[in-house]
Amino acid sequence: MTEKSEKYEVVVVGGGAAGLSAALVLGRARRRTLVVDAGEPRNAPSAHMQGFLSRDGVSPARFLAAGREEIERYGVGLVRDRAVEAVRDAHGEFDVTLAGGRTVHARQMVVATGLKDELPAVPGLAERFGRDVLHCPYCHGWEVRDQAFGVLATTPLSVHQALMVTQWSKDVTLFLHRVGENELNDGDLRRLAAAGVHVVPGEVAGVVVEADRLTGVRLADGTTHAREALFVAPRALPRTDLLQQLGAELRETPFGAFPVIDERGLTTVPGLWAAGNASGFAEQVINAASRGYRAGAAINGELLFADLDAAVATGSAAPV
Repeated sequence: MTEKSEKYEVVVVGGGAAGLSAALVLGRARRRTLVVDAGEPRNAPSAHMQGFLSRDGVSPARFLAAGREEIERYGVGLVRDRAVEAVRDAHGEFDVTLAGGRTVHARQMVVATGLKDELPAVPGLAERFGRDVLHCPYCHGWEVRDQAFGVLATTPLSVHQALMVTQWSKDVTLFLHRVGENELNDGDLRRLAAAGVHVVPGEVAGVVVEADRLTGVRLADGTTHAREALFVAPRALPRTDLLQQLGAELRETPFGAFPVIDERGLTTVPGLWAAGNASGFAEQVINAASRGYRAGAAINGELLFADLDAAVATGSAAPV
């Protein structure tokens, strides 16, 4: 630990649902905790979040503001900054350097930095993302139910997405884009036919927007298909820089490389935890909050028993 670093029991990197939930548990457990928040929530493009019991329909910004107010009640610190470097010292604790030049020290560390969605390079997608260009039917399907859906294929796995969204609309068109027809197997084609999904080959050149609403999908050959909502599976870019710096083992998945963790969120590095979309692709807000809670409770137990064991070993009272 450097002389100028500030000491905490836990530093949480990431101020989304997972990080704030972990911090809330730790604050209530009277742990000196700091949240480092770069202010880049994955769901920022969405006007509302759905499927979170008692918070269904709340805007992501309002949800996070409430979470920040809650952790403040318990003395948890929050700094708006980016963690750019982390090292583990000889005692197995962590020094975290922030972009603003500040260094903080912690006995344990939670990485809840989430991931970034990378959309296909199709003109108009990014501007409509979270509005009528969507990625998750569980998040947005109800709001666009019974509309004319398009699904933009990014890989052959997009067949699964096209089949899933038929629960919310029976008017579904799968645009193969750069996926070849020969990349779909017989099982895919039979299921698509059974579900009534229309399959359109050919590269997508853009979306058609009229009066600030998506009205169609335009192919490179100039043909246009009328659609009201377009689902697409973005490429997931997990923010794992800090985990890699600290030597955490990663596992490759179809959605990117994520840390190997136990059921509590502990990585392969002692004292280093991952929660939310930093731990997996499919963590919705409610799942991320649950992951953060579980990690926070586990960390408190780890610290408590480490102190008790140290006191037993030295024959002294545990620190207060």
